[in-house]
Amino acid sequence: MGVSILVAAVLAQSAVAMPDVLIPPVSGVAQDPTCGGRAQLATTATCFVTTQAAISGVIDTWTADFANQQWLAAGGGDNRVVYIRRRDGGGCDGFQIMAFADGDVAAPAAPAYIAMAAIPGDVCAAAAAQPQAPNAPQ
Repeated sequence: MGVSILVAAVLAQSAVAMPDVLIPPVSGVAQDPTCGGRAQLATTATCFVTTQAAISGVIDTWTADFANQQWLAAGGGDNRVVYIRRRDGGGCDGFQIMAFADGDVAAPAAPAYIAMAAIPGDVCAAAAAQPQAPNAPQ
């Protein structure tokens, strides 16, 4: 599966408004309304562009700033991070970011992209049922 298809598939269900999150400015990062030329992704995500050399630092900086806004990195993998924040009335809001680049070759000066989209609904799972004590042997 190509990177474009994978990114679009992961973020496809995210055509909802982003929750209240402030994106901190980072030198060398710009908003990219084309999402690296991926028109379908641009309809569901807000995208940014930087370089492959800088992308890890950008994600680290954003994650630290998001934590100051009460957003917790709650999971992810394969260049994706999911953030959640508890709502005052219960439940959680969430959004995800995914990093991607063109091609399979690492090139430090080449563009790298970050797609950011809301996760619809309440992203907190219901509380797990309390296990019952085992019955005493008869």
